[in-house]
Amino acid sequence: MKIRDLITVDAEILGRTPVFKGTRVTIQSLFWHLENGVTISEFLEDFPSISRQQTIELLKICKIKAEV
Repeated sequence: MKIRDLITVDAEILGRTPVFKGTRVTIQSLFWHLENGVTISEFLEDFPSISRQQTIELLKICKIKAEV
């Protein structure tokens, strides 16, 4: 999977803030959650429009390991 399959950057969506494709959930919100000790499962509970696969693929591309 490529990064463009996971992320949208569009002037019409939150002023070009990178978001998960098909949503208005910012990529930064995932990183904020992880930095603050929130698990991926808890993040997905907070943002049900994001799939586990999207999240894992994004982290793989970014080469970030997180507790699932």
